[in-house]
Amino acid sequence: MAGLTAGTPTPQSITVHETSRVLEVAFSDGASFRIPFELMRVYSPSAEVQGHGPGQEVLQTGKRGVTLTGLEPVGHYAVRPAFSDGHDSGIFTWDYLYELGSKESALWAEYLDRLAAAGLDRDAPMPGKGHGSHGHGGCGGH
Repeated sequence: MAGLTAGTPTPQSITVHETSRVLEVAFSDGASFRIPFELMRVYSPSAEVQGHGPGQEVLQTGKRGVTLTGLEPVGHYAVRPAFSDGHDSGIFTWDYLYELGSKESALWAEYLDRLAAAGLDRDAPMPGKGHGSHGHGGCGGH
């Protein structure tokens, strides 16, 4: 997921649809995906979301209404979206965007299962918000 592998389709166009809150990406192999901002946010490849190893993932909630406030290119292999909740540390490679688009249904199901297992729903506020919990800034002694 981290880089660009040989033969990976590359985006031919990337369009931000603010009203419908989706990122439309058309790839060189003819595939085109409309990836919801919420899906991008809850599956951000950042350490803040993914943690620092297996089992360290931080379940994201309250992201249904998240929007993009910016989308920066990263070299010729990725983009870095800035989300309306302040999250902007995820680097989305072409590989990862393709995976999000092609596996959207399975990823949604997995996310909803993880929420149910935690006794939460999509609109629950993030726990510990503003109380010095594991947010921006450093890894903290791992």
